[in-house]
Amino acid sequence: MIRALLLLSIVMLANLAKGQESRTSELYKTLKNRDSLIFEVGFNQCDLSPYDTLVSGDLEFYHDKGGPTYGKAAFIASVQKNICNGNVKPKRELVDSSLKVFPMYNNGVLYGAIQEGVHLFYIKESNGWKHTGTAAFTHFWLIDDGHWKLKRVLSYDHH
Repeated sequence: MIRALLLLSIVMLANLAKGQESRTSELYKTLKNRDSLIFEVGFNQCDLSPYDTLVSGDLEFYHDKGGPTYGKAAFIASVQKNICNGNVKPKRELVDSSLKVFPMYNNGVLYGAIQEGVHLFYIKESNGWKHTGTAAFTHFWLIDDGHWKLKRVLSYDHH
């Protein structure tokens, strides 16, 4: 029984590894670009305009420290209040080597993708940027009327 479970686990891990998109694929590049719009433009520069087209109206965001946020309006309000409030401004940096993309198909037709990775957070201090934390993320992107929409977010393992 234990051997069978071990073998099944190895097969599942092997399938996950080959299911991951190549870093040179169009899908990988597209979702890496979307990550940049969400975080570099939105989070780091506090230009939330890309969220209008990138975030699904019924977004579900689950954070292991801050709890859940439901809906695009609540998500944008939370970013404005907690990230772009003018007080202490955090910065997010993607650990580039950690980014993975897994396509999702329905009868051979691409309908979405899972994007996962690790990011670092910093706070600006008088002598430069201070590393304040690391976390993992998993995003589910859905193709909605021909456009990629951020539909579900898991933000976890903050330390």
